[in-house]
Amino acid sequence: MLPARHWLNLGLLIASIYFGYDFVHQGHVGGDPMIPLMIMTGIALLFGVHMVMAIGGADMPVVVSMLNSYSGWAASATGFMLSNDLLIVVGALVGSSGAILSFIMCRAMNRNFISVIAGGFGTDTAAVTTGTVEDQGEVVPIETNEVASLLQNAKEVMIIPGYGMAVAQAQHTVNEITKTLRAKKINVRFGIHPVAGRMPGHMNVLLAEAKVPYDIVFEMDEINDDFPATDVSIVVGANDIVNPSAQDDPNSPIAGMPVLECWKGTTTIVLKRSMATGYAGVQNPLFFKENTRMYFGDAKESLDAVLKELL
Repeated sequence: MLPARHWLNLGLLIASIYFGYDFVHQGHVGGDPMIPLMIMTGIALLFGVHMVMAIGGADMPVVVSMLNSYSGWAASATGFMLSNDLLIVVGALVGSSGAILSFIMCRAMNRNFISVIAGGFGTDTAAVTTGTVEDQGEVVPIETNEVASLLQNAKEVMIIPGYGMAVAQAQHTVNEITKTLRAKKINVRFGIHPVAGRMPGHMNVLLAEAKVPYDIVFEMDEINDDFPATDVSIVVGANDIVNPSAQDDPNSPIAGMPVLECWKGTTTIVLKRSMATGYAGVQNPLFFKENTRMYFGDAKESLDAVLKELL
């Protein structure tokens, strides 16, 4: 990021507004409006790229949602210009719903809405410590039969779904495992982070589609205190929402974001394809904790194999 980037963004914004005014003015006085229009377009492109590049880590989904909102407002403004009532209404609905969604996501991640949208304006640029695999310690892999054994010997099981479950379409297998364990008198519950997936409610919809009983699905605030009494926590394709550095590292891009504290349980099993970082681009210390076991592979294929062991 460039030094004094906030002032640079402000200058680009003012310049863009000035050339926008000049474009309108040239049209009224009979001048050539294309020159200020092209200059304004170039400045706007530079402004947009520079501002969005400064927004990283877990804040990016908020920006994506807000950009969708902007498209709605633009459509609504076009509707006013064309006297098209349908375009006005549809654009306003898209714009307002995107803005509300962005605000909800900011509250869930303990972020300032205006600061995020303004490219972090008003915040200090801290050094980001992403970490590497080597400087965090060693991971302990686990095999299918060991996963099945841990689940069968547990009394309390917590399943934490993430975007990886959606990508692998593993929600139906997760439900089958849940039914199998509950039939063996094992208490199985789901811990849902507010922004797990790509939008609030994403995981709830997938679990409802798979017909997971709603009474065993709990939000983060309801379930976090129960992790110390949990025998096995299964993290299915989640990363940033179970990252302890959100609490422990003030320089982390996700510092201050509420997370599911699965590491407080007896054993945590993490299903991932690789050791790649999540949306925030930071390494997850959870993977290197003594009570964590890494179960590598496609989430659906891995869970299918576990289900066969359980039956």
